[in-house]
Amino acid sequence: MATTISTRLEVLKTYKIYIGGQFPRTESGRYYKATNAKGDLLANVCLSSRKDFRDAVIAARSAFGGWSGRAAFNRAQILYRIAEMLEGRKAQFLDELIKQGALSANAENEINLSIDRLIYYAGWCDKFQQVFSSVNPVASSHFNFSVPEPTGVVAIIAPQDSSLLGLVSVIAPVIAGGNTCIVLASEEKPLCAVTFAEVINSSDVPGGVVNILTGKPSELVKYFADHMDVNAVVYCEKNDADKKLIQEKAALNVKRVLFWDKINWNSDEAETPYLITDLQEVKTTWHPIENIGGAKAGY
Repeated sequence: MATTISTRLEVLKTYKIYIGGQFPRTESGRYYKATNAKGDLLANVCLSSRKDFRDAVIAARSAFGGWSGRAAFNRAQILYRIAEMLEGRKAQFLDELIKQGALSANAENEINLSIDRLIYYAGWCDKFQQVFSSVNPVASSHFNFSVPEPTGVVAIIAPQDSSLLGLVSVIAPVIAGGNTCIVLASEEKPLCAVTFAEVINSSDVPGGVVNILTGKPSELVKYFADHMDVNAVVYCEKNDADKKLIQEKAALNVKRVLFWDKINWNSDEAETPYLITDLQEVKTTWHPIENIGGAKAGY
């Protein structure tokens, strides 16, 4: 006789990390159980290690040349494509946000803001260089131009109290400016981060441009700060001890350090081209011009 099973165990999803366009499990084999405020088990989530971060830096560095060298208009198309794909998976993100404790109306608003934020930065991709570049007056027979160029590989500790919007809001301006990044998602609300990685993977974003890790900031922040092939660190939390550690470790290779800890990601202040220029270097070029007599001016 067939046995009737009145209850069954739900097969929980194992949320993997995202490195170089792939979804590996953490090399350490460690994971943690994500729960909501009621203590309900939501998923198994990878507990990323130092080796995972180092692999992500290699992927980001390998992708930097191609991504920074792309036409700005093409980067805009790709950011817009991410927004399109996110729009198409709203139901899944809504479900994950609600599981993690968000009210239905707030969850829907967070998704809509995330989509709109991607479109906002897509619009800036081919405009910020025009706005923030300059022709400088000099006392010699030269044209003197200053133009912004991407910093390089950026390590980001994302806002820990935001599952989706904070993550999107820090990734978008970084990659809009031609940088590549490694992002540590929210430890307590990680579900949307890995699902967003799935969106990125299907949105024409080259592998390695965005790498998303899950785990504990307390374990990984020092590695984010002292890796010698990371050009900048963005920290979005208010932990003073971590801030001091980042500043000390970043001095080893003169990383740029940015604290985006006072930004309200739900407000208009989170939409600004200055978040793009925060991670740009200014390159100045001198070009000789013809003198009236026809001879070129020297350097």
